[in-house]
Amino acid sequence: MTVEAFAPAKINLTLHVTGQRADGYHLLDSLVVFADIGDRITVAASDQRSLQVTGPMAAGVPVDASNLMMQAAALMDPARGAVLLLEKNLPPASGIGGGSSDAAATLRALSELWGLPMPGTQDVLPLGADVPVCMSPGTQRMRGIGERLDGLPPLPDCAIVLINPGVSVATPAIFRAMGKRDNPAMPAELPIWDSIGHLATWLKTQRNDLQPSAIQLEPVIGEVLKALSGTAPLYHAMSGSGATCYGLYPTEAEAQAAADRLRAADADWWVRAGRLLA
Repeated sequence: MTVEAFAPAKINLTLHVTGQRADGYHLLDSLVVFADIGDRITVAASDQRSLQVTGPMAAGVPVDASNLMMQAAALMDPARGAVLLLEKNLPPASGIGGGSSDAAATLRALSELWGLPMPGTQDVLPLGADVPVCMSPGTQRMRGIGERLDGLPPLPDCAIVLINPGVSVATPAIFRAMGKRDNPAMPAELPIWDSIGHLATWLKTQRNDLQPSAIQLEPVIGEVLKALSGTAPLYHAMSGSGATCYGLYPTEAEAQAAADRLRAADADWWVRAGRLLA
């Protein structure tokens, strides 16, 4: 028996850094969504635990116990074996939660394969601050260090383009480059966005507090954002700690046209068009 699961890209439409705990963890307030662009996970029963990686982004992905998928399997049941297969389509270390989404998808697949309940938020937090929000891919508000999650109504139908210039940005370096860490949070009550235009207008009043530091460390991110602006998105910004950026578009046709223009601008950039998940 095998079980498959989709590991969608996680996009931080906003990312407000609101403080820092005594243990060094940063406090966040983020509007998180997911796209129909992502990795694919397959799990099968086995006497041993192993991981195999294929796909266009497979190079350099570890297959030992350092991989979050292997750690997720051990968390689910340390005594059972499984063959884990990863089709890696998302660039690693790119601010769209690839490893965390892979781990969460592994937990969903193994839960079905083994007939076990899904672990809770506090149980999976040691795997990484982004794993809890990836457990149930949908529109959410993420606060604290990633453990405070509030589900939100689905966003208006929206197309998206993701673009990564092929550089990896170390999240700790981004935070070290930041100045002010106690920035304002999003409003206590978020609006109900009745159209993608309404959402885009509201997003222009919000922030990704990591974006300036990321551009300082990797100026090519600024080039990506400039290229995105030339495709007339309703809104565009960097996701997470980068280097992936996104643009929002009213229709799939407009998003695909924008993706084609961006690929033509630089053939080395990773560019994908898709839709936000409900």
